[in-house]
Amino acid sequence: MGDPLHKNLCRVLSLDGGGAKGFYTLGALKEIEGLTGGKLCERFDLVFGTSTGAIIAALVGLGYSVDDMVALYRQHVVKIMGRLLPYRKSAALEELSAELFGDRKFDAFKTNMGIVCTRWNFERPMIFKTKPDQAFAGKGTFVPGFGCTIGEAVSGSCSAYPFFNRKLVTTSLGERVEVADGGYCANNPTLYALSDATESLGVSRTNVRVVSIGVGEYPAPKKSWLNAMRWLGYLPSVKLLQKSLEINTQSMDQLRKVLFRDVPTIRINNRYTEPEMATDMFEADVSKLDILWQRGRDSAREVEADLRAFLT
Repeated sequence: MGDPLHKNLCRVLSLDGGGAKGFYTLGALKEIEGLTGGKLCERFDLVFGTSTGAIIAALVGLGYSVDDMVALYRQHVVKIMGRLLPYRKSAALEELSAELFGDRKFDAFKTNMGIVCTRWNFERPMIFKTKPDQAFAGKGTFVPGFGCTIGEAVSGSCSAYPFFNRKLVTTSLGERVEVADGGYCANNPTLYALSDATESLGVSRTNVRVVSIGVGEYPAPKKSWLNAMRWLGYLPSVKLLQKSLEINTQSMDQLRKVLFRDVPTIRINNRYTEPEMATDMFEADVSKLDILWQRGRDSAREVEADLRAFLT
């Protein structure tokens, strides 16, 4: 595992939540991987992720290539998002988690990590981390990932209640904690990652470089009675969840610009207004997801010179 305290720079990767729109994130990461010519876990000293960003972040931290991540997303995302009832979505998510992560715990990561969840009954964030140096308090009792498996943390971060069931995890101390989607706390976890780097790990702000990747911004799709999932996507509760996560994403980025304006940050999260780009977090159309992948690649190319200066 890399140690940013013994390097000139601490490079941070932060990945937003956004369900199926994570294909945009993967497109951007494909370009970054190509630019660096190596595994992403070897280029970033700290990786944070929320919801779909948590899945991708965990795969980055374990050393997966982006091509392998895309293959897994193509296989599983449509299956998960295409299921109507919450318990069926959660069951498909658990199947994915078991296949990807098995019983591996946080000591399996090859770089420092942060997986963002919401501690449901306490209305507080619960961030699963890799090393005691990342703890703001309680370093003496710190256990990587609270003793939970990577799969448990990632499934919890993706549990967008009420459209997924909340996740019950048991810590190494035997505490039973109900967690839900990390997007309720920080759909854009960049601010949390910056706090980890500068406060917990003690890296000077002048030595921090951040790449923050969203899922893109799109028009809301029109209601279709021909597809149950598209219809579900326009129920008031879904629209409210979508809006809440988008507001959370933008507010966290504005606050980051105020509190960490001196920290060089590349934010990849382009906005699209064309009607044909209409989509949401429950997208299950493979052709539309491929367009998001392409848009993510295009967006990273637009800032290629900045990325090269940060990472090579």
